[in-house]
Amino acid sequence: MTTEPDATAPPRDYRLLVPRDWFRIDLTQERWRAQLKTFVDHQAEGKNVSADLRQETWAVLRNTAEAGVRTGALEFFLRPELEGGGVLPASLIVSLIPRTRGLSARDLQESLRAGSARSDGSSPEISTVVLPAGEAVRVLGPTTLDLYVQMPGGVGYLVLAFAVPLDGVAGPMRRLCESIAESLRWIL
Repeated sequence: MTTEPDATAPPRDYRLLVPRDWFRIDLTQERWRAQLKTFVDHQAEGKNVSADLRQETWAVLRNTAEAGVRTGALEFFLRPELEGGGVLPASLIVSLIPRTRGLSARDLQESLRAGSARSDGSSPEISTVVLPAGEAVRVLGPTTLDLYVQMPGGVGYLVLAFAVPLDGVAGPMRRLCESIAESLRWIL
């Protein structure tokens, strides 16, 4: 006799489908800096990319990864698109935020809304959405899309933080980011 997995139990892991050409960096391993350097060098290889641009791109991506590691990031995905004109690649950082005191998705949405006003008077679009993996809070800005997906068992949120500095999060890139988010599944 088989039993269904307990949907209220904390997940052991997650599965996320990311396009095959996106470069994955495991931020839980010490070798992530070397992997990031390999990505930048590989993208610049055979292209008219100056050493200064290569170094600047490496520094921005390294700083992004370091900030992510400090806040619970697990993985960093980069979409290859470094060109001679110098653009930062689209990226996805997957992070774990342990939950305390029963913070619901609606409570999180209100908390994010309260702290989202920018100095220029604009603010991101914040809403609650339902994904196959569960309820999520979506924060949509001009070049970013963050999804805080509530984990089963009340253990926290898995955050999918997309950044699309060149094209912005609109049109096909927004649909791609949303498709990646919709592929999230819990391993119970």
